[in-house]
Amino acid sequence: MTEAVFTADPARLIISAVAGIAILLILIIKFKLHPVLSLLISALAIGLGAGMPVNTLMETVEYGAGNTLQGIVLLIGLGSMFGGILEVSGGAHSIAQAMIRGFGEKKAGWALGITGLLVGTTVFFEAGVVILIPLAFGLAKKTKKSTLTYVLPLLAGLASGFAFVPPSTGSVLVANMLGVNLGVMIAVGVPVALLSVIVAGVLWGSFCGKKIYTELPANMREFSDAGEEKKLPPLGLVAGIIIIPLALILMRTVTAYFTFPGVVKSVFDFIGTPFVALIIATLFAMYFLGSKQGYSGEDLKKIIDRSLKPTGMILLVITGGGIIRWVLQNAGMGEIIGPALEKSGLPLILIAFLIAALIRSSVGAAVVAMTMAAGVMAAMPAVQGLSQLELAALVCAITGGATAFSHVNDSGFWLVGSLLEMDEKNTLKSWTVMETLIGLVGLLCAFVLWAFA
Repeated sequence: MTEAVFTADPARLIISAVAGIAILLILIIKFKLHPVLSLLISALAIGLGAGMPVNTLMETVEYGAGNTLQGIVLLIGLGSMFGGILEVSGGAHSIAQAMIRGFGEKKAGWALGITGLLVGTTVFFEAGVVILIPLAFGLAKKTKKSTLTYVLPLLAGLASGFAFVPPSTGSVLVANMLGVNLGVMIAVGVPVALLSVIVAGVLWGSFCGKKIYTELPANMREFSDAGEEKKLPPLGLVAGIIIIPLALILMRTVTAYFTFPGVVKSVFDFIGTPFVALIIATLFAMYFLGSKQGYSGEDLKKIIDRSLKPTGMILLVITGGGIIRWVLQNAGMGEIIGPALEKSGLPLILIAFLIAALIRSSVGAAVVAMTMAAGVMAAMPAVQGLSQLELAALVCAITGGATAFSHVNDSGFWLVGSLLEMDEKNTLKSWTVMETLIGLVGLLCAFVLWAFA
């Protein structure tokens, strides 16, 4: 189901989509209905309202649930184990202390933003979040500040890296579709991503953290502070263990650009698969931060059991958001938006951004928005013959638009809200604004590049 499987009347589909999202918000915010039930009701309302046959709607719901969970179930579970051990052993606290000493408390957001940016260029968003978010929690625990102060810079770095800097999937996908040299894209994408991290991560994170106080997640608060009272594990050891999954995934990426013997490439492909890399990292953490620090096998089992408690709810909520996305996509929402803007006569940069942004806000998935928008732009006669710099500007506009306006139909919205144990209103105020700021920075930079191309 990669294309629309049911052609809805455009006006009816748009009305149904707006009504469905309104129902979702009312159920959650006004009536306090559980998000999982609210998401499923909204998805069914959108499908039935658009006139989708019942059998097709049920197939879409089942497909959307399976497709959304594919690839993230193991990552979230393994990431929770990894983060639990990192927290209980004092590893996260060790990193937090080092960051505060090295950058100062006021600049810790910069460290997290840059770390997220570097990771976001090689690891897809969900993997980066589950690997690195314990660092932000560790800093929040140390400084007693809102978790948003540190989590938003980290998330902005991950999202900006994915959007603008090769070899990330998002930037490479759009650059290839428009024929942009990846060297040019890296030269353009790095400064755009850095500016996005500063605006949407460091500055917005600092402001938002002062306005919205979010506590540590319950499972983190339940962990004892023994890691703070005893000798903390060495910083180098903790950093090395955190780097393991990132390095393995990066090695897998690098092998695609160089010639290696078949056996070597197969090994890198295997150990660099995200969930395999996390298994390896978790085993290293269990041994070096667990057994070597005096924890018994029974202790480690209890730590892992406790860290896995929130994952079931997180996965169900993410699934609900994914189902809405597939109902909209399979009803043909993307095919309605693109052609309408193509005929509008607006500047190419703005058209590229709006197509991606409208698809993103309609179907939720950033990669879907990037793919559809890049396909529409690549087919436009006006794009033919543009310089590499002009095409790179279009890439920034598309990936920026596909990042902006994340809300209740985006699984990332629910992932972040669930991990931070934050209600939907505050997730909209913090995460959605952060994603939109990244998109607007991308659009602004695209206009500047276009002017000097």
